Amino acid sequence: MERTLKIGQYVKVVDEVGCTHDGLVTNQWGTEKVEAGKPGPTINVLYVVDDPAKRDPYGNQIERLSSTSHKLNSSAPGRYWYFPDETF
Repeated sequence: MERTLKIGQYVKVVDEVGCTHDGLVTNQWGTEKVEAGKPGPTINVLYVVDDPAKRDPYGNQIERLSSTSHKLNSSAPGRYWYFPDETF
């Protein structure tokens, strides 16, 4: 099965400390088409921070990760993304 990754799409992102967030793709490098079981492209992603210390009058702040690899291309314990229906 092949899937498509587009700018504005919802993904799961794991930050540098290993916390999982709901993210939105803001840019990508590589192809939009991703084969099942294969790593997706490198992306830029933003997510809403769930940290009371990072709350201001506008609400929870957003954070961005750039050049974020797909989980299958990452050996790090964090700073990667994956499709919401993927399991590892």
